[in-house]
Amino acid sequence: MKLLVTGGAGYVGSHTVHALLAQGHEVVILDNLSTGHKWALQDCELITIDLRDETNLVRKLKGRGFEGVLHFAAKSLVGESKNQPAMYYQNNVGGTTNLVRAMQAADIQRLVFSSTAAIFGNPVSDLIDEAHPKTPINVYGQTKVVVEQMLEAVTASSDFSATCLRYFNAAGANNAANLGEWHEPETHLIPNALRAAAGTGNPLTLFGDDYPTPDGTCIRDYIHVDDLASAHVAAIDTMTESGVFGTYNLGNGNGYSVKEVIAACEKAVGSEIPFTIGPRREGDPATLVASSQKARDELGWTPSHDSIDEIAQSAWNWECYRRDTLA
Repeated sequence: MKLLVTGGAGYVGSHTVHALLAQGHEVVILDNLSTGHKWALQDCELITIDLRDETNLVRKLKGRGFEGVLHFAAKSLVGESKNQPAMYYQNNVGGTTNLVRAMQAADIQRLVFSSTAAIFGNPVSDLIDEAHPKTPINVYGQTKVVVEQMLEAVTASSDFSATCLRYFNAAGANNAANLGEWHEPETHLIPNALRAAAGTGNPLTLFGDDYPTPDGTCIRDYIHVDDLASAHVAAIDTMTESGVFGTYNLGNGNGYSVKEVIAACEKAVGSEIPFTIGPRREGDPATLVASSQKARDELGWTPSHDSIDEIAQSAWNWECYRRDTLA
């Protein structure tokens, strides 16, 4: 298929582009490079445009023969979303609305949307499945819920089909492809722990150790970015019907506390990683662990990298490459 990937120069987007190319798909990347990286583009055409520019977006999509779109482009920082809510709604909701309208104008009927576990808020069950109540506790999660609602309404009234993939904690790297995580600022635990160990980042701070968990730190479900990429490939490959709306939670089903993740990073690095305890970060639930049984059953998807040690090791290999080659 000929596919458009928005945000294809970003972390999950670039890994998905790599997986799509490996499966023989033709890929065009759309990215304004505000947070994406030119080194992550791979051997693809790049359309540099902001999704908020609907008129130009329609012109870029019409007549190109795209058979589907995988949509990663979004703002995704929880703290920033609290401080700049209007910008998050304009970018995440407005940008996606423009994309859908441009797709319809160009007769592109299939969309895979990058959603998030942040839509669920504080969990009411040990494992979060697709039917879990959606009560986000931060603006970022709110914008993703609104987009999901909009996509469901669009699919109910047209031949347009949309699949929403709700990630839990993306982590790790594809060392063979020299792809990995590089955000500025970096807010994710694993790269921050590894950079602290390497002396290339700030000292590590844990945000709270008084949560109702066994060691007092937050528990998260970490999923290797290559497994997220393979889920996107499976989702676009299985979208064969018109007017269908689907949602899938993507995780390993295993929860690791912040301290357990740091221990895995210490194993990868081969040395202790010192840290300090700071106050809780507003908007952080105590526990988020996925049930991905629906994705396994309906998409035929199974994660291949369920070890936190393997995830941390791949991230450390990437960090060493990034530091020596790209920094």
